Amino acid sequence: MGAMVRRLEFDNLLSRHMRGRAGHALALLAIGLVLAGCGAAPTPMPTPAPTPTPAGEVLILAIGDSLTEGLGVGDEETYPAQLEAALRAAGHAVRVVNAGVSGETSSGTLQRIDWLLQQQPDVVILAIGGNDGLRGIDPALTEQNIAALVTRIQASGAVVVLPGMEMVRNLGSEFVSDFRAIYPRVAEESGALLMPFFLEGVAGDRTLNQPDFIHPTGAGYAAVVANLLPYVEQAIQQAQAR
Repeated sequence: MGAMVRRLEFDNLLSRHMRGRAGHALALLAIGLVLAGCGAAPTPMPTPAPTPTPAGEVLILAIGDSLTEGLGVGDEETYPAQLEAALRAAGHAVRVVNAGVSGETSSGTLQRIDWLLQQQPDVVILAIGGNDGLRGIDPALTEQNIAALVTRIQASGAVVVLPGMEMVRNLGSEFVSDFRAIYPRVAEESGALLMPFFLEGVAGDRTLNQPDFIHPTGAGYAAVVANLLPYVEQAIQQAQAR
């Protein structure tokens, strides 16, 4: 019951937050579309040089949006940094690379995934899709993108951990239901390791979130890591068995 109450509080607060910013966001979107149409071709990303990984060390690539990047918290409080510390404390020789980008959508991740995979990770945590939902992008397109991402990552030889995302209820019951179904369906079809909800026990808890009530605090990310840890340990075992 406590988790349900916190989830409802999260929905209500985020709904108010979104309504208050809706006009501003639409204006910025319109300006962005105009600029995108008038601008020059995007500058190609430089090819990343794979960072040498000591023998026996597992490289984990954390891909995602602001929840991965750690918007609003210090570098050591982000979930990738806390996850690396927790895994090392548990005796795992690992390095976790934070590849989160604030504002990222599944389409944006799809555009840069081949570049990211040049790091040659053993495990990839793919925590993406939240911004798709908040922008009202068709869940069918989001699912298509996430499925394609998982396919490319697995083709590179990495094990995928896929945290599920949830949407606020003011987007409509059909949209919320369709969005929620993306992650278990992709995981079942691909064999990716599904973490049911990335913000389980964190969303809706005022003590674990920043004032925007969207992004966790350092303590909130510690709770995320505690929930995520067994899935990542399972992925490490799979990667080492290959």
